[in-house]
Amino acid sequence: MTAYLQHFTERFTTLGAHNLDLLADLYSEDVTFRDPLHHISGLAALRAYFAQLYANVAEVRYTFEGLDEPQPGLGYIRWSLHYRHPRLAAGKLISLQGCSHLRWRERVHFHQDYFDAGALLYEHIPLMGGAIRWLKGRLA
Repeated sequence: MTAYLQHFTERFTTLGAHNLDLLADLYSEDVTFRDPLHHISGLAALRAYFAQLYANVAEVRYTFEGLDEPQPGLGYIRWSLHYRHPRLAAGKLISLQGCSHLRWRERVHFHQDYFDAGALLYEHIPLMGGAIRWLKGRLA
């Protein structure tokens, strides 16, 4: 029942700066993409987002940990993102867990990512990172 999601994740892991044309195989022209930091409408805007993403990181890869398709055309992917950015965490590998909610017909027309934006970005910025980690510790 998760054949679509399996195919999607296999293709998604091959994405890189050199082959962003593969996005057209995965996403519809009218795709809506959301995450805690972005709201993107349309395949051209999504391609521009991925081009900027891959241009700014030294390494990026995903590990897919679970696929769920509760009904046809609706699914969830649990994943871990591993990336290096030269200006974050002194260029060390950063890992983050998240989940994607997808809706599709022939291709994905809705993609929403859920993750901790602080763990992705803010905790790794000098000064701000220390304050966010302190605050998280106080709230735990």
